[in-house]
Amino acid sequence: MDISEFPEGTPCWVDAMFADVEGAKAFYGDVLGWTFGESSSEYGNYTQAYADGKAVAAVVPPMPGAEGQSAWCLYFASPDIAATAEKVKAAGGELLMEPMQVGTFGSMLLGKEPSGAVFGVWQPGDHKGFEKMAEPGAFAWAELFTRDAPTADAFLSAVFPYGAQTMDDPNMDYKVFHVGGSPEHMVLGRMVMDADFPAEVPPYICIYFAVDDCDGAVKRATDRGATLQFGPMDSPFGRFAALTDPQGANFSVIDLTTTVGDMPPMNDA
Repeated sequence: MDISEFPEGTPCWVDAMFADVEGAKAFYGDVLGWTFGESSSEYGNYTQAYADGKAVAAVVPPMPGAEGQSAWCLYFASPDIAATAEKVKAAGGELLMEPMQVGTFGSMLLGKEPSGAVFGVWQPGDHKGFEKMAEPGAFAWAELFTRDAPTADAFLSAVFPYGAQTMDDPNMDYKVFHVGGSPEHMVLGRMVMDADFPAEVPPYICIYFAVDDCDGAVKRATDRGATLQFGPMDSPFGRFAALTDPQGANFSVIDLTTTVGDMPPMNDA
């Protein structure tokens, strides 16, 4: 999949801070088949990850004072990061990092939506974002897990040009956001955190990476010290599982080719 431009509000990049970057590289290299470029000392030893030679993510040591549990951060594309920053504040969100230019690569901000999940925004320069998606080793999907769906939904729709549909399932409160006025161009899911989630787990955005064999990826991950949180489970979207890596970062893996059951009906939100 050749990607040259990401519409506003589309997930375009992921990265994570790891206290043990070499450990993270070994873990994800084994689980997802990633290789890694040279670390960029000019930018805090930011190190890009590649799947089959295509840029798919990055890992970086924590900034001073930011040491703690690792977490994957999803970046949404913006053509005007300053305008997006104003929308974040106007919609009740918080800027954890004001818009900052990163050399010629682009500009970024870090924010927190009002229900508590952290996210990033990226205005591309030389670095456009993912060089491939929805293929083994690459980003496949993301879901915002929140305990306050109305607040999170209102925020997302105010900041980005989203349309939305809800899943027609009385047992699950699940919403899908799309861009370009097209329900087919789905970019983000929203899931309500129920009593199964420990109270100390804050709202977060879960990143799904595509794999060619979900069960094999889970075995490689757990053999290397990851914790299996859920699955592997079949679904109409693919066979997937949720994991926590050895440094505490949550992520999911999904085999998009192994689908079971019919797609659930969706209603316009």
